Amino acid sequence: MLSFYSLSSPPHILRRRRVKKWLTALAEAENRRVGEVSIIFCSDEELLALNRRYLQHDYFTDVLTFDYSDGNRLSGDIFISCDTVRANARDYSQPFDGELRRVMAHGLLHLCGYRDATVSQQRAMRAKENHYLAQWNLMNDE
Repeated sequence: MLSFYSLSSPPHILRRRRVKKWLTALAEAENRRVGEVSIIFCSDEELLALNRRYLQHDYFTDVLTFDYSDGNRLSGDIFISCDTVRANARDYSQPFDGELRRVMAHGLLHLCGYRDATVSQQRAMRAKENHYLAQWNLMNDE
């Protein structure tokens, strides 16, 4: 089950049911099934504190994924900084909702086993994100 939470003021997520359906379809296309996946919205400062505490990284980021998956059953926490997503949307001339979907897909792809530590992994991750963002555009509204 996909659930949404917020550590600070939550963003307005348009079409929440459609987002859940889309992310579930992403998992299924990757031969996975969604277990307990939490998407937690937070601020830059909250995500930086998590990055420092758990990964010993002292920098801002848009998403951190904590993977508790078991086999093909995806479980984990995906923390998203709405501050960074908003800044990235502005920097890349994208709507906030589109950039937020990219980051949600990115987090779920991490749960599917994709990494982004090297340039080739980053390219593969971006290609997957773009593929699933295109799938979003093909979905019918409920």
